[in-house]
Amino acid sequence: MCGICCVVTWCSEHAIHDFFNKDILCHLRRRGPDSSQQLIKTASDLSYKCLFSGHVLRLRGLITPQPLKDASDNIFLWNGEIFNGVHVGDLENDTEVMFHHLALCSSEADILSLFSSLRGPWSFIYYQASQHTLWFGRDYFGRRSLLWQFGNEADSGFCLTSVSVYSKSDNQWQEVPASGIFKINLKACATTKSLSLILFPWKYSCTEKAVEPIFSNVLDHVSKDLPNHIPLVMNESKLCLRAPVISLNKTISEASGGCPSTNVSNNIHTVSVETLQGFLAEEHKKKLVHQFIDVLSEAVKRRVLSLFRDEDWETRATRSMSNRKAHVAVLFSGGIDSMVIAALADKHVPLGEPIDLLNVAFMIKEHTKQKGTTKKHTLQEVQRDLLCPQESCKDLDAKAGAHLSCFDVPDRLTGRAGLKELEAINPSRTWNFVEINVTLEELNKMRQQCINHLVYPLDTVLDDSIGCAIWFASRGEGFISNQGELKPYNSPAKVVLTGIGADEQLAGYSRHRVCFKKYGLEGLNKELEMELDRISSRNLGRDDRIIGDHGKEARFPFLDEEVVSFLNSLPISEKADLTLPRGIGEKLILRLAAKELGLAASTILPKRALQFGSRIAKLESKNEKASDMCSRLKSFSVNEL
Repeated sequence: MCGICCVVTWCSEHAIHDFFNKDILCHLRRRGPDSSQQLIKTASDLSYKCLFSGHVLRLRGLITPQPLKDASDNIFLWNGEIFNGVHVGDLENDTEVMFHHLALCSSEADILSLFSSLRGPWSFIYYQASQHTLWFGRDYFGRRSLLWQFGNEADSGFCLTSVSVYSKSDNQWQEVPASGIFKINLKACATTKSLSLILFPWKYSCTEKAVEPIFSNVLDHVSKDLPNHIPLVMNESKLCLRAPVISLNKTISEASGGCPSTNVSNNIHTVSVETLQGFLAEEHKKKLVHQFIDVLSEAVKRRVLSLFRDEDWETRATRSMSNRKAHVAVLFSGGIDSMVIAALADKHVPLGEPIDLLNVAFMIKEHTKQKGTTKKHTLQEVQRDLLCPQESCKDLDAKAGAHLSCFDVPDRLTGRAGLKELEAINPSRTWNFVEINVTLEELNKMRQQCINHLVYPLDTVLDDSIGCAIWFASRGEGFISNQGELKPYNSPAKVVLTGIGADEQLAGYSRHRVCFKKYGLEGLNKELEMELDRISSRNLGRDDRIIGDHGKEARFPFLDEEVVSFLNSLPISEKADLTLPRGIGEKLILRLAAKELGLAASTILPKRALQFGSRIAKLESKNEKASDMCSRLKSFSVNEL
């Protein structure tokens, strides 16, 4: 994982510094703490100048400083992981492998074919010296961040970077759309004094008919957020990238019907683990579930084994279990997504290696009381929402582990329950349940210091809540239980697994039930198709910036190309059944998989959003909507860094 940046200018000397400053450099170095260097390329006729800045986190092979430069003067910046499609040996570095393959490309079609073959997350910047062109882009899902900023005038230059800082100027940073790969002819731009972007879009099949309307839609989508003086054009040859996944199966069978059932009660009391066993009694359903387990397990395997372990097997065998360090962590709430990811990681992470379960909780406010309402709660739900006594929230002595009931938020309780299930599945594994406790004071401090810059350019209340929760969770600083006593612990794991993508593909959000109730399965299919189309702009760039800030890499098993293609091949009725109650109907195929993996109570936990389960949404008691612009993200200045 890396922090990459490129600044291109074709006028004044100081223009590079207009885009690239010490604050951006600081954020880039945090992403890549193992190697940092810069390279400046000036055209022979002085018509343009490029600054390339690369910052490397070593995860595979030998440390390979970036940017890379070859004898032909080509320059390459890479922030990605190749899990399939192009061979990368166990001791090889994928940056060097990609650069080698790019150097062999003799045409635009060759470059597109190479990137179409990749499986895994990536963003890149490639300077092709012979053509005076700059290529850049993000993978199909946008799992790696890349931002761009353009000067006020067409001839003043532009910048590409993994992460930036909040800007109050008119030249706002934006995420590079994950709509395809972009190319800029630097020589032509310098000559005409007019910057023009050329797009090579993603398509499921480049042989499809009626490509013009599709190209037009992509152009309109990308162009709407560009400055008026930056034109975007389709490449003249109408070349495209081949999407790494198949299109969504929108088949609606007669058996599944198109409308929700009105005869099924949504009473939570009807949900039980035994309900899942009834589905698994059907041979066809059980076969599909095991196919799903197999493909998801392979995705997890690729993500937990494709990393450098700084101990050989002999050394690891002689060290005591308590002294071995974790290389893999899971963002862990005890919910169905993180439980399945942890259970599958257990199958592939070497047995003597701990797995860190990162569980974040925000301190419950003193004055918040459980108010009586007409809403019915189960005893379990009431217990989860109980707040600590007023006196126990005062003078919190974190080091002594005192008064930790202040952090007994819903995700903490389900996390502890989930830990017991995992320990039952494999008692030989060391499971480090990391209790990460965040006070309002620390939240405000770290938001002001760095989190708001990482969330930027996103700016909603939801982005703030999720961004802050993920930042503290992935930092991994908390406590683990040692013989019944909580002791400080800082997770050393460089790979952080997250369950994002499960809800988007398996109808896990409450809005999916609303959509199903209004529009039936046809409407739900459209909603799920839209979820993956927008996941790059809503979630993944932000999450990559947040987790990468700790010198760690986010990996997303549910967004593995093989997993997405498998789920896309199934009709919606095989993946979810929203006529069934919460805790069963949404993500049904995942719940059945969890049951087959030996999980118990966690298989029927209803979806609970991170911002509510961790209680960050209640900490500041703001009467806000998730989609509102968040003033807390803007209440700072860059100088505060």
